[in-house]
Amino acid sequence: MTPLAEVTAFAPATVANLGPGFDVLGLALTGPGDTVTARRVAGGGVRLVSVDGDGGRLPRDGSNTATIAAEGTLRRAGIDAGVELSLVKGLPLGSGLGSSAASAAAAACAVNVLVGSPLRKVDLVAACVDAEAVVSGKHADNAAAAVLGGLILVRSVEPLDLIRLPVPDGLTIVVATPKLELSTRAARAVLPESIPLRALVANAANIAAFVAACHSGDLGLLARSAHDAVVTPARARLIPGCEQVFSAALDAGALGVSISGAGPSVFAWCRSERSGAEVGAAMVAAFALVGLPAEPLVCPADGPGARRL
Repeated sequence: MTPLAEVTAFAPATVANLGPGFDVLGLALTGPGDTVTARRVAGGGVRLVSVDGDGGRLPRDGSNTATIAAEGTLRRAGIDAGVELSLVKGLPLGSGLGSSAASAAAAACAVNVLVGSPLRKVDLVAACVDAEAVVSGKHADNAAAAVLGGLILVRSVEPLDLIRLPVPDGLTIVVATPKLELSTRAARAVLPESIPLRALVANAANIAAFVAACHSGDLGLLARSAHDAVVTPARARLIPGCEQVFSAALDAGALGVSISGAGPSVFAWCRSERSGAEVGAAMVAAFALVGLPAEPLVCPADGPGARRL
């Protein structure tokens, strides 16, 4: 087989937490994402040579998640190669859509294919988790969904233990992303240092019910399990109009609604694409009432993960 000189890969936006599943649940979206091109060059090491679509704000050095994930992929493969990366950002920064995870996942996928695909996808997730740890803490919900696609439950990060959950037929996810940036670090800083026992029990019950709903296809149960008693109340205060957006989504027919990842994007579960369109319009209108333009995304709740283009 002739060695590849260049590979381009894409990784999608993701929604993490999904209500009660803080750092535990993640889902891949269909639509926007990041693209990375990896090229073989003389010598060794990984170098990020260009980033487009970020307004010049992201680092062009070894602290970019794309670079870290690419280096981790080569290390896990036991390969010493010279690689140049070009990153095209298709996701806004600080949007709650897994922007840093998408960069890492696209880079890991591209580099793995470039060197002959020696690694399994779960090994790529591990490289992306290490990259995420540098910028936003060690968690795998966005990274796992970005690499693997679909709906993923993270039972453990160390050791990495991932479980793919079935997605009920027809389940649609709607995401409204306002023109507001909210860093993951800032969103984590407002989290409570201690959790009341009642809230812990409620979230544990809701995660268990969510998993049961996925396996049974019971959308009514899924709707009842969308509530988060711990993280969402703390973060909602950082997003203007958040409670109004929640109410608008539910009034328009959403099964459940919560914050996407660290925010400020808000997502809703819907029964169909048609219902999703109505809910998305209601969420955008609610954000507009507090002066925030927002973009809606409506897609099946079972998007594909990182892949070669």
